[in-house]
Amino acid sequence: MHVLLTGSSGWLGRHLAPRLRAAGHKVTGLDVAPGPDTNVIGSVADRAVVDHAFACGVEAVIHGAALHKPDIARYPVQAFIDVNVTGTLNLLEAARAAGHDRFVFTSTTSLMIDANVRAEAGDAAVWLDESHGPLAPRNIYGVTKLAAEGLCRLYATDHGLAAVVLRTGRFFPEDDDTHRVPAGDNLKANELLHRRLTVEDAADAHVAALARAPALGFDLFLLSAPTPFARADAAELKRDAAVVIARCFPDAPALYAARGWTLPASIGRVYDAGHAERRLGFRAATSFAKVLAALRTGAPLPFAHDPAYQSPVLAGGLASAVS
Repeated sequence: MHVLLTGSSGWLGRHLAPRLRAAGHKVTGLDVAPGPDTNVIGSVADRAVVDHAFACGVEAVIHGAALHKPDIARYPVQAFIDVNVTGTLNLLEAARAAGHDRFVFTSTTSLMIDANVRAEAGDAAVWLDESHGPLAPRNIYGVTKLAAEGLCRLYATDHGLAAVVLRTGRFFPEDDDTHRVPAGDNLKANELLHRRLTVEDAADAHVAALARAPALGFDLFLLSAPTPFARADAAELKRDAAVVIARCFPDAPALYAARGWTLPASIGRVYDAGHAERRLGFRAATSFAKVLAALRTGAPLPFAHDPAYQSPVLAGGLASAVS
């Protein structure tokens, strides 16, 4: 199959393109920034650019290009609407006109985090899955990604274009732009317990979604590493997460102490990716258990940590790849 991959120069795109080719697909990459897997330079907000990409004979779309939360400080609200909403509409309309039977959209768990969830003020961790709502995104990034999800649903319902929406947890390699403690790799390791996945797993989920889309019609999946926790742990996770973690992984405190790391004292939200496992047939390969295995043996950590990483949006302008 000939796949148009938007956001091909970004963090997800550079991992996804080789996996698509390994699965037997031809890839045409579209991004505002050049890259080894990018054939068309331009913005998805420009319909002429989209039409040019479709003229290459693509048969399916994986749409990963977007402006993201860190871009809020750099671009006006209108840019988010142009790229994240109009850009998605441009691709959906082109796919409909071309008679495609599948469309995969990279969304974000961020749109599920309203002010109350973000505050984590309750007496138990919030259990987040696809049924969580009503949704009230807290910034223009979340608002536009939710609107784009709605467009995917509309085109599936009204035009029969099978559309799979993947709400990915965190997989960026750089340091968190709001949390400095614990330090970057320690924080990423902790987040694999409840809100993160690796970029490799995110890419594999997209390949799975591409294959399954026609059978699914429309569906939406939250993607995260498999959590070791159960809903029954929610109150204790909020009160004393370290106790729950030590119960699941008895040697975790000692392994963390030997590296100078700290376990989370409290966990205020947990992402449950069970729906993706049951219906999409996808389960992230990297979990917190693999972090502990690396700490035991001195092997490299099973996730990327690169504080110097910068999204191609900084070099290329609007509509960068997922970062």
